[in-house]
Amino acid sequence: MSELITAELVDLDLSATTKDAAARSLAERMVGAQRVTDLDGFLADVAAREAQMPTGLDGGIGIPHCRSEHVSAPTLAFGRSARGIDFGAADGPADLIFLIAAPAGADDDHLTILSGLARRLMDPEFTAALRAGDDPAAVAALIRGEEPAPEAEATTPIAAAEEAAPAEDDAPFRIVAVTSCPTGIAHTYMAAESLTAAGLAEGVEVTVETQGSAGFSKLDPAVIARADAVIWAHDVEVREKARFRGKPLVDVGVKAGINRPAELIAEARRKAERGEIAAVPQGGDGPADGADGADGGSGADSAHFGVRLRTYLMSGVSYMVPFVAAGGLLIALSFAIGGYEIADAKSVADHFVWGQADSWAALLNQIGSAAFGFLVPVLAGYIAYGMADRPALVPGFVGGAIALTVDAGFLGGLVAGLLAGAVVMAIQRVPVHATLRGIMPVLVIPLIASAVVGFLMFIVVGKPIAALQSALTDWLNGLSGSNAVILGVVLGLMMCFDMGGPLNKVAYAFAVGGLADPTDGSLKVMAAVMAAGMVPPLAMALATTVRKKLFTKTERENGRAAWVLGASFITEGAIPFAAADPLRVIPSVMAGGAVTGALSMAFGCTLRAPHGGIFVVPLIGEPFLYLLAIAAGTLVATALVVLLKGARRTVPVPADEAGATAADARVGVTA
Repeated sequence: MSELITAELVDLDLSATTKDAAARSLAERMVGAQRVTDLDGFLADVAAREAQMPTGLDGGIGIPHCRSEHVSAPTLAFGRSARGIDFGAADGPADLIFLIAAPAGADDDHLTILSGLARRLMDPEFTAALRAGDDPAAVAALIRGEEPAPEAEATTPIAAAEEAAPAEDDAPFRIVAVTSCPTGIAHTYMAAESLTAAGLAEGVEVTVETQGSAGFSKLDPAVIARADAVIWAHDVEVREKARFRGKPLVDVGVKAGINRPAELIAEARRKAERGEIAAVPQGGDGPADGADGADGGSGADSAHFGVRLRTYLMSGVSYMVPFVAAGGLLIALSFAIGGYEIADAKSVADHFVWGQADSWAALLNQIGSAAFGFLVPVLAGYIAYGMADRPALVPGFVGGAIALTVDAGFLGGLVAGLLAGAVVMAIQRVPVHATLRGIMPVLVIPLIASAVVGFLMFIVVGKPIAALQSALTDWLNGLSGSNAVILGVVLGLMMCFDMGGPLNKVAYAFAVGGLADPTDGSLKVMAAVMAAGMVPPLAMALATTVRKKLFTKTERENGRAAWVLGASFITEGAIPFAAADPLRVIPSVMAGGAVTGALSMAFGCTLRAPHGGIFVVPLIGEPFLYLLAIAAGTLVATALVVLLKGARRTVPVPADEAGATAADARVGVTA
């Protein structure tokens, strides 16, 4: 365990001036210690983690960290910067930088040590000793815990809280908390320590469950039952949320737990005093950082409405897509076997001939149509589920089914889901007697919410939405010339901007919604969306093939896989490249996607299958022109990526002036 950090991994005069240069400088020490096998691959993983959430903390601390297949053993490198380096903290640059590297399958013992370090970073005497140290070996020993910080307490706040449990007669205000972060190495445990320390200062009993990489030990149910309030400080989904039902909830990002724990405790007190019982949300990741500046994003209570709305919609779309893929491909296959007229065949339950191809085609069509029939109800049901958990499923599905009944279609499903979630959330805010709480989620809430949503969909909003849906369908049917090309450009840009993210999903959901009642216009939209979505991975695969020297070994390996991913319409295959070099990759693939979308619409290509890539080309109208559109967009994106990466200027400057390492100085600094 003592090998986690050595004197060779300590730099007390870190000269880097940017966080990327600092990470490279410290990572090169790890390479020298034979702890990292591929420098560029590891730094790409560090950059991808940094893109999820800034790793700067108040108090002058930066903790870039990641799990990586390029790490051979859990390792920690420490650098001290005289000028400070911006890691995104609210209070300014960091002078204490810890680069934490964990293998993809790191053992629990090492991760426990890393979590212990994260907790010690909350101790000002420990950080003061790091700033005062002048011997790398002594600093390494201090970080390993072999040398206590001057006048440091023998126990951490968490340990002190466990030792100083008050008598039941003097029961304080009790809070249970859950902390978690995407990597589960540092922020998770720092937030736990910060909340516990703040609780001690406020006279509040705080018990924390850390859902991190060093293990997941659930809170005792009795502790949860006695708690007066709950705090979630998380950036990934909290596990087993139902345990915390019926409690006032403060739901924030993990950095808020680190930087402003006293405020969170005060907010929990206020909610408990007002009797606010939160609806425990379900589905989707935890709140993303950034909604409240440097302190981390907030969740259900304080996140920006647009962030929450996107989360709700993504929940519905993610559950809808398997129905779309299965049903759409079955229908497309039936057309390939029996022609488009097979949609008018009699029910196979009444007429099926084993030896006739048309009977099999009709069977596939009717099975696919049955699956497609769930599209709108599932969308509405799981939007509501994402907003208000299981009690919202029934009114959500009911609202979605009514949307189909009144011909409100895909847009009606969206509105029905949001209405159902909102109604259930409103009902959950009504205080009820403890004896009724047990039947609320299984009887009272579904009953009342279904009645309210049904009334709204049938009487109030259903017909206007149906009229809007009809107008949209007519517009798609009337698309021609420049209008169609412009729509293709917009859809192509959306598909390639975030490669599987919210904008990509919105464009895709717009396209598959049209397949529920296919027209010539909606089939053109589906074709343009799938074609554009294939461009990013195909372009990166081609770029890594024609200009290998512009890419790292890891990127070249990812490029080989991207051929298959792109051909299969899995846009996410380009994400590793975008994470490593977003300013060059994303604009390039967006340009390529726009070209492909525009050409697909201009050529009049159609598609009845919602997925499949090149494997459903026989089901595409104008297949040769369709492939030509994909090839053109791929070539445009490839050319731009190669041009932008190749145009990076190389300026030989001294390492100490560039804030880079000696290795950077030998090969130059990329601009």
